[in-house]
Amino acid sequence: MRYLVDTSVWSLAFRREGKHHEKIVALLSELIDKKRIVLSGPVRQELLSGIKQPEQFRLLKSRLRHFKDLPVSTEDHELAAEFYNQCRAKGVQASNTDFLLCSLAVNSDLVLLTSDQDFLRIEKHIKVKVHFIKV
Repeated sequence: MRYLVDTSVWSLAFRREGKHHEKIVALLSELIDKKRIVLSGPVRQELLSGIKQPEQFRLLKSRLRHFKDLPVSTEDHELAAEFYNQCRAKGVQASNTDFLLCSLAVNSDLVLLTSDQDFLRIEKHIKVKVHFIKV
């Protein structure tokens, strides 16, 4: 099984403190070693956005370069919009990026690894596989 890792998990792993830091780093390290991690362009952009120190930006950019971006197709965008509409009709809202990640996971048969509770609400209405890490 391969995993599409959400920004929320990467962000927790990059933090230097917190009780889940070691657990998440160990999980990501294991998945990386087994070549079971997939990165998407939107997650890469979110991770790199807002970094104030140029050296930290360069370091993170360099580390993330080890992962190729999962290609995004027209069908992925269309399915993301369909997921958005389905969930909105049920009163569930999330970002367009979240729905794009769901469509990428579904279309590429990936598990979405996340700590963002929005995906637990989404998962009830669409067929996306979510591995949730409770923080």
